[in-house]
Amino acid sequence: MSYIDLHMHSNHSDDGEFKPKELVDLCLKNQIKYFSIADHNSVNGIKEAKEYCIGKDIKIIPAIELDCTIDKVNLHVLGYGIDYDKKIFHEIEENIIKQEQTASKKRMKLIRELGIEFSDEVIATLSRNGVVNGEMIAEAAMEFDKEHKNPLLMPYYENGSRSDNPYVNFYWDYCAQGKPAYAEVKFINLQKAIKIIEESGGIPVLAHPGNNVKENINLLKDIISYGIKGIEVYSSYHSKEQVAFYKEFALKNKLLLTCGSDFHGKTKPSISIGGTDCENNEELIISELKELIHLY
Repeated sequence: MSYIDLHMHSNHSDDGEFKPKELVDLCLKNQIKYFSIADHNSVNGIKEAKEYCIGKDIKIIPAIELDCTIDKVNLHVLGYGIDYDKKIFHEIEENIIKQEQTASKKRMKLIRELGIEFSDEVIATLSRNGVVNGEMIAEAAMEFDKEHKNPLLMPYYENGSRSDNPYVNFYWDYCAQGKPAYAEVKFINLQKAIKIIEESGGIPVLAHPGNNVKENINLLKDIISYGIKGIEVYSSYHSKEQVAFYKEFALKNKLLLTCGSDFHGKTKPSISIGGTDCENNEELIISELKELIHLY
């Protein structure tokens, strides 16, 4: 277990389970000393968590996870040390919610056309702000298929090849970019995401690149040329080989190394807060991050 976890999600992310205060309690239970709630395109959970941390032996580093694109590839960029009162963050969130409401209808239609059925009533209980993501569809579909007869869902049931994190794996298999039920949402470009983070006093860090960059060295070089200051080298998504690859790349290019579990709760049950090994580099990671964002 690590005593830092700089990437987790509250229920202000459409796929997060726990309230900000509940995340703080979970962090304390797991002996976390430094953490960040980095919700998807939202800063709404930071203030509650920060106030709840007062008087407790734990420090929060304000953060956000922005969706953005480069050359038609969707990326996630973490912004650490941001001024979360900036109006721009709320404008981004509102824009994406509106787009996601439309994309949700297309997503559900495509899933059904593939032969996966689910209950609209169950979806309604899971949806927030009229947004239905792949994880919600997976949960509703697996509940609908009570007798486990749909072959398309077999990998996500117990002992299946994708059963470790069934809901989010369903998202990656069916609803992610390039997959059969992908419904496009137009995100800001990488350059703008970096500019927004830096203008709010933050540091831009590329999140879990193993998920969408796939060790594409040319794409990585293009990404950092726009001003990325760090890489989430230690991620629950990364294999040992990927950790070694991204660590070498980050050090060679004088980039900050960060560590985050990307904890969400029920959508990723195999992921725990503080469960991502950072090779005992906690002190180095925090000291360098503190220096860059002038924290405390």
